[in-house]
Amino acid sequence: TFFEMDNDKNPVPDAVAPQESKDDADSFTKVKSKKSQKRKREQDGASMDTEEPVASKRPQFPPISGDKLRGSDEMRKIPVPAHRYTPLKDNWLKIFTPIVENLQLQVRFNLKTRNVEIKTCKETQDITSLQRAADFVKAFVLGFQVEDALALIRLDELFLESFDVTDVKPLKGDHLSRAIGRIAGKGGKTKFTIENVTKTRIVLADTKVHVLGSFQNIKMARTAICNLILGSPPSKVYGNIRVVASRTAERF
Repeated sequence: TFFEMDNDKNPVPDAVAPQESKDDADSFTKVKSKKSQKRKREQDGASMDTEEPVASKRPQFPPISGDKLRGSDEMRKIPVPAHRYTPLKDNWLKIFTPIVENLQLQVRFNLKTRNVEIKTCKETQDITSLQRAADFVKAFVLGFQVEDALALIRLDELFLESFDVTDVKPLKGDHLSRAIGRIAGKGGKTKFTIENVTKTRIVLADTKVHVLGSFQNIKMARTAICNLILGSPPSKVYGNIRVVASRTAERF
């Protein structure tokens, strides 16, 4: 019958099929899933972490003597422009005294090269004294009062920053003059206000602006000066720096 014939034909392919599937199984290798590999790595890591950490000793070195630390005598030279000769001469005793007595350094004004030369000697205790003295003289040469510049010797957190008005905006002619006028204000009122609010000292020398103060205070003063150069009215700048100054006062 028809059904019997079908049954007779079917067994042959059935017998062949298992053989093919077996060959296919041999030809393919079984790959582990990523999850199982990750789990194994974590287990390995956990087993490694359980090992006792090796105690490492910190190396201890004896303190270096002052002579070895200082090495040979060093010198700094600060050039003095022509318009600062007279103020330097008038205030020489105020500049000379703290450098020699407090910082134990040697100082002289070289008439040939027009430089203030500061040098270390055997009495110099601190290696940072030379840089402090150089910053102090440089601040005076830039136009700061001796009393204000002395703060660079006494305090660690004070810095000196200089920039040009044309660095903020390339102005020329009357526009440049008006920008400098906005920074100074009538009778220097705007400059004094910025100094008092930000606790800095500012010197305007032609198109140069020099700011003396701590890092945060210099940032506030610089922002206010830049806004004035860019054309903001002084009243708006006053309001902004007072808000920022009150925030920083609350924070610290």
